[in-house]
Amino acid sequence: MEMSEVKWKKSSFSGDRDECVEAGELDGKVVIRESDDPEVIVSTTPTKWRAFILGVKAGEFDHLI
Repeated sequence: MEMSEVKWKKSSFSGDRDECVEAGELDGKVVIRESDDPEVIVSTTPTKWRAFILGVKAGEFDHLI
């Protein structure tokens, strides 16, 4: 699979704005990008992504917003 085949998903909380983080799946890894700078892509494992999402849900990153 190539990067052009990734089905990117953005949060419904982003609305119609193009300034959001998008996530997708590529070769068993989670890939993340900024919609307004789509060439910069970070990848991680599903396990690490799950831990990050659980931290977000628990409010561990609220001090950054």
